[in-house]
Amino acid sequence: MKEPENKNWLRTALLFGIAYGIVGITFGEFAGLSTSNEMRVAWRWAAWLVSAVVFAIQIGHEHFRSHNPARSIALHASTAAAMGAFVLAVAANAHELWANPANHRLLLLLSLVLWPILTAVPAFVVALTVAAVLARMRPRI
Repeated sequence: MKEPENKNWLRTALLFGIAYGIVGITFGEFAGLSTSNEMRVAWRWAAWLVSAVVFAIQIGHEHFRSHNPARSIALHASTAAAMGAFVLAVAANAHELWANPANHRLLLLLSLVLWPILTAVPAFVVALTVAAVLARMRPRI
């Protein structure tokens, strides 16, 4: 029996969101261990590049494998990006609590809400644009 689409896309978004979190945390650690500013910047650019590849893979999966319409693709991709941003915000809060237990900042707490929103909105626009272009290129049967 086929699983309901609602659970399937949410599970996929969660998987991609976790991937974004892993990429951000891992490359952030590499950047933090860097001895030069140039290497720190290189690690950050590498994180952006890998995240862009993950984003493209999700859009491709949604379009070519799941055959979803552009709006659904954009919603699913931006949800995954927001989940990834939330994972990074939780990690930033945990790091701050561990590094400075007496000095928990309000801005870091706000990051739990703001980072997902600030990530999801542009991700939705980009995914919608890419998915619309892919939909126009799809051969009509």
